[in-house]
Amino acid sequence: MTTETPKMTALTPDQAARILSAAYRRRITEAQVRQGAEDGQLLRADGTFSLIEYVAYLAGEVVSARD
Repeated sequence: MTTETPKMTALTPDQAARILSAAYRRRITEAQVRQGAEDGQLLRADGTFSLIEYVAYLAGEVVSARD
């Protein structure tokens, strides 16, 4: 069995949810990640997205909410 290291630039919502949950030590669901990726129009045809673009999108949303 070969375990591939996920690419930060091509993650599925499930992979991103697991990574973010571990990083923030709180439960982040695949549905939450998928919704954010869809809202930001970040999902590619193959169902992956860039975690870098995702975090940038979320940061922009936080800044916009403060304005």
